[in-house]
Formats: sequence, structure tokens, C-alpha cells
Amino acid sequence: MKKTTTKSRSVTVSDVAKEANVSKATAARVLGGYGTVSDKVHEDVLAAAKALDYRPNELARSMTTGKSGIIGVVVGDIENPFFSLAVRGISDAARAAGFNVILANSSEQIEVEKAAVRLLIGKRVDGLIVTPSESRDVSHLRDIHRSGRPLALLDRALPDLDVDTVTVDDRDVAMRATRLFVDAGHRDIAYVTAVDAEGHEFRDPTQIYTSSVRERIEGFLAVCHDAGINDPKRHIRLGATSPEETRRIATRLLSTPDRPTAILASDSLIGLEIVKVIQAVGLSMPEDISLITFHDADWTSVTSPPITVVDQPVYALGKSVAELLIRRLKGETRPPERLVLPTSIIERGSVGPPFNNVAGSSQTEPSSD
Repeated sequence: MKKTTTKSRSVTVSDVAKEANVSKATAARVLGGYGTVSDKVHEDVLAAAKALDYRPNELARSMTTGKSGIIGVVVGDIENPFFSLAVRGISDAARAAGFNVILANSSEQIEVEKAAVRLLIGKRVDGLIVTPSESRDVSHLRDIHRSGRPLALLDRALPDLDVDTVTVDDRDVAMRATRLFVDAGHRDIAYVTAVDAEGHEFRDPTQIYTSSVRERIEGFLAVCHDAGINDPKRHIRLGATSPEETRRIATRLLSTPDRPTAILASDSLIGLEIVKVIQAVGLSMPEDISLITFHDADWTSVTSPPITVVDQPVYALGKSVAELLIRRLKGETRPPERLVLPTSIIERGSVGPPFNNVAGSSQTEPSSD
């Protein structure tokens, strides 16, 4: 190999080929990761590239190999710590496998999600990881699947779309969280979520087109019905889509004569705003109100009292879905996998028995036996 000379311009494949004493086509095969060459030639080309500080032109390489080395990711709300941590898991797995990540945010709006998918396809991503904002309109995801481009779903399953999917046991853990309230004596229990529906009022789970939230509400209602709670859906609140809207919902919820004695928050952003309202209206946890929130965010362990949380394996969720996609990108063929990761509940100090003498409460009167 020739002695390296000082360069004053961008190093090309031709420069690397000349340095390694091979043809340009051979150097391109080594640098592009396609075709076959001898071990010695492979080593010589990589050594030349390193000596010349060669930086590949990703667009040119993608045109040559048909691969960009990029994974596109679309999530619902990047400001939500849940998605931030899941994307960290995706990024770490992608980087370890030699892939880069382009991230897009859907704001939980189906048209924004479709636009993000179109943008990523235009960027020639090799595969896509998507958190579907709803289960009704998935034509854009079906199109990706039919095209043969690898697609995996994060956190939310689509039963009619047979692709790799990684979720958590939402229905089961919502049941476990609700049982904590019921076992403590609560009969007036609220559920607050960012997901909205037409009319902004909850009637039944068929209104909810986000699979994870629908499963949580189904679990919540199942335990309430088993406990004999009268009309448990009356305290379900939809549309907590911003801090301001969440505080408005929580303020109204806690200002009614028959206010709930316990609240299950569907994510930590909602949980934080509910804590602010609890403090603002002069209530105490758990004496006046009990609270459980999904996701073990940092703030939940430093409040007074610390908050009982549904601890989801969020990083593992992201890492697992990326690993499934990467296996397909590397040519592995197998039936689609649907992984359901287990969750746990971390019990802290925000759950206690309900306050007494609630006007209009639906709590069951104690037996005279």
C-alpha cells in the first residue's frame, strides 16, 4: 500500500482504491458492504480508508447498494418520557448493529403520522418502527407491509396487521393497579387519559382506537365491575392532551360533590399535572385522594408522598422492537413475532383507604352482619 499523502479535498472511493492498489469497483464493494473480496483485499481497503480518513457518501452508497443504513421511527409524543426512553432503547440497538435512526413525531394524530411515514419513505429508510396513533385507519401501514419494507410496531398492537410487534401487558397491569384501589376500600375511582373521542365523553371502550389505552380501560372496568362498583365509567376522563387541559380536567373532577377517592393516570405527564391540582385545591395524598400513574418517571419517587407507579420496561420495549426489525433487515425470514413484556407495580405512599363521608359516594355500605 502506498504512503499516505496530505489531502486538501474530500476523499473519494477512487482515492481509497488507488491507495490500496485495487480497482475502484473492488474498493466500492468493500466500503459499501456488498459483494465478495478476499480477506487481504478487504483489510487493505479498510486500512487505506482509515489512513485517508475516508468519509462515505451515504446517498451514493444507498444508490449503489439499495440500502441507506437508516431506520425510521414514528412515535406519538417525543416529549412524553415513555417515548423518550423507548427511543433510547431503539437507538442503542440500532447503533450496535450499524444503523442510524431518523425520528418523527405524530402528536397522536393519524394524518401527521401518515405524513411522517411518507417523509421517512422518501428518505429511503431501510425499515420502519411505528407507534400507531389509532387502529381504524392503517392503510399506510398496510402499504408498507405489502411493499416488503420491514415494519415493526412499538407499544400498540394491530390485530389485523401481521408484523413484528412489541407491547406490554396493559390490560393485566391496569387490573392489578385498580385492584390496589379496590383492596384499599375505594369505590369511586377515576381513570384519566390523553386519548380523546368524539364528544369528549366516554361511553364504552369501542370509542377508543389506541389499543394500549383501550386495553387499560377494559382492565380498569373489569375490576370495577367485579367489585360491584356502580357505573364505574362515570369517572373516566378523556382528552388530557396538554398540561393545561389535564389541570382543567383534574380540577373539575376533584371539585364535584361526588369526587373520586382514587385516580389512575394513564401516563406520567398526566400524573404530574394531577399532583399539582391535588396540591392546589388543598387535598393530601393519600388521606384525601389516592393516585397511581403509569410509568416510573423520575419525579414520582421524590414527591411527598412518593407515587405508586406502573413500572413498564420501556427501554427494553424499544430495544426489543429494534432488534426484531434489524433481524429482518439482515435477511432473516420467519413468522412475525408478537412479544408482550411483563410489567410490575412499585407500591409507594400515594395509595391509602378512602376519605370518609363523601356526599353522593357510590361506596358500598358495610354489612350489618
